[in-house]
Amino acid sequence: MTPNDPFRDQPAEPEPLVFSPSHPPARQPFWDYVDLGFLISLCVPALLIAALLVRAFSGFLHYGKPFEGLLTQLVWYALVFGALFGLLHIRYEQPFWRSLGWTFPVRAAAASFLAGPILAIGIGYLGYVLHTPDIKLPFEQMFQNQPTLVLFGIFVVILGPLCEELAFRGFLMPLLMRTFGVTAGIIATGLLFGGLHAYEYSWSWRHVVLIGTAGTVFGVVRYKTNSTAASTLMHATYNLTQFSAFLIQSHVR
Repeated sequence: MTPNDPFRDQPAEPEPLVFSPSHPPARQPFWDYVDLGFLISLCVPALLIAALLVRAFSGFLHYGKPFEGLLTQLVWYALVFGALFGLLHIRYEQPFWRSLGWTFPVRAAAASFLAGPILAIGIGYLGYVLHTPDIKLPFEQMFQNQPTLVLFGIFVVILGPLCEELAFRGFLMPLLMRTFGVTAGIIATGLLFGGLHAYEYSWSWRHVVLIGTAGTVFGVVRYKTNSTAASTLMHATYNLTQFSAFLIQSHVR
């Protein structure tokens, strides 16, 4: 850690909790880039399988393509995180939630919950400063019917923040921090987080900067609290604030 590291006064990542005395992990995090590559290699096949499964039952669904798309994403989440669950249990004999930092420090979690809307307002102002273009978002398709809108709201406020925080700040960020250091690991994870959302925003670099900045803040919260539950709560209320603004704006139109 360099003298200029802004996080130098923060405690280092704690040693891993040992849940299997016969096979204790030797380092934190105990997974490696082979595991990361394994999960990345599963993403596309899992998405194809999810799409095929939803398509097989499309005759029973009557809410349109956006609803089917959300169900596809739900099945995809289940397949990918099921693989991660199996990886941690089978290869390392470690629990899923605790390994990914799912602890619940009450004060930190409450503060993170309340800070989400503040961050959303700050990111909105940054977008104004950057003259972020107003683009047509695919989210607008989710207003076709009430079931689609409700399912979309569940994704935005609950499932999306939970899965993204477990994947990015729970699994990826500790690995990058171990390799490149705390600051670089947090920023790199935030940039990857923003970049992977680029297609949703027509590859607008300004939107990538905004999302990457939010992702970096989530990473700082994860590091300082040592809790993905705290960063998930912040992410959830951040999304809830933006989702509420989007709903209000759509009704005004």
